[in-house]
Amino acid sequence: MTDIGFLNDRFMSLEEVKISPDDRGFQFGDGVYEVVMVYEGKPCLLQEHLARLEHSAQGIRLTLPYTPAEWEQRILEGVKRCGYQHCKVYIQVTRGIVPRDHLFPGQCSPTIFMSFREMTPLDENLRQRGVKVITVPDIRWGRCDIKSLNLLPNVLGKQQAKEAGAFEAIFIREGVVTEGTSCNVMIVRSGVIHTPESNHHILEGVTRKILLDLAKKEGLSVCERTIKAKELFEVDEIFLAGTTIEVMPVVAIDEKPVGTGQPGPTSQQLSASYQDFLSRLV
Repeated sequence: MTDIGFLNDRFMSLEEVKISPDDRGFQFGDGVYEVVMVYEGKPCLLQEHLARLEHSAQGIRLTLPYTPAEWEQRILEGVKRCGYQHCKVYIQVTRGIVPRDHLFPGQCSPTIFMSFREMTPLDENLRQRGVKVITVPDIRWGRCDIKSLNLLPNVLGKQQAKEAGAFEAIFIREGVVTEGTSCNVMIVRSGVIHTPESNHHILEGVTRKILLDLAKKEGLSVCERTIKAKELFEVDEIFLAGTTIEVMPVVAIDEKPVGTGQPGPTSQQLSASYQDFLSRLV
């Protein structure tokens, strides 16, 4: 078992991968990406991730080089080559390699890079205890529905959270909750799950959509709407949702307890439902 790289239709060891400094992803962040989790050797929700990759690519006027079937074939080959039963697949497509110029290049082939690394699962104690978060101003660009390579505000927010002893930072844009630096946000008030509606200010998470569908099937009320920042301090529960963290209960925000200060029943129920959903996929 070993970490595997893929560059422009060639598999190789990850250490062998070399990308030109003239790549537009390096110089401009001119590209898009996805992260896919693999459980028991099977990519989870692959078609949903590929559909979002296509949405992101269209958003920056970038033509993807492969069909969904071609992506799937290469991803399955990478999973087989690395040998990990549980791994994380990173997919990145940039506009390609040309001398630096802000304008789109006339003739340029996209750079396709993938990595296949062993998955290091989160400490389950975090999920059992719940985590602390902080709020930070949302200084990102206006198309957060595009999963682009421009992640510096996310990096700064995540680092600020770490330095505050928190797990995550929740972005606030003009008094309104958008999302975490690498996850979606959901709150619970009087038994109803509320989450920011899908728009240009949030990435429509694959895990977010699955959780909302599971909640509805289990008879839970769901409301997608604008959430004011002040509401975060008036709720019964807060939990985070994302590909790598799955469902993560929040027990404190900006050093103030959420609800009882313990993981709430709704987040626990949805976490169990999501684990059951994953087990049926593999």
